[in-house]
Amino acid sequence: MFSRPPHRSEPTAAEAGAWADVLVRQRFLHAALVTPTGQWLVQDRADGPVRILRGPADVLALAATIQHYTRTKRPGNR
Repeated sequence: MFSRPPHRSEPTAAEAGAWADVLVRQRFLHAALVTPTGQWLVQDRADGPVRILRGPADVLALAATIQHYTRTKRPGNR
């Protein structure tokens, strides 16, 4: 069995940036930008509304939600 590193209490801006890049590259999001205040602006579609995420934890929560949704919607996962 593999051991996992201890979980930090708060995700870093670098982790959020990496996940945001993946979500945009895989086309789960149209855009994701960090602001100077640390908030994130995300847009699902080019013509969709812009949502404001409070920080890195919200970006990782969004990534987890998208990942969960895509995994549960695949055929044969039931």
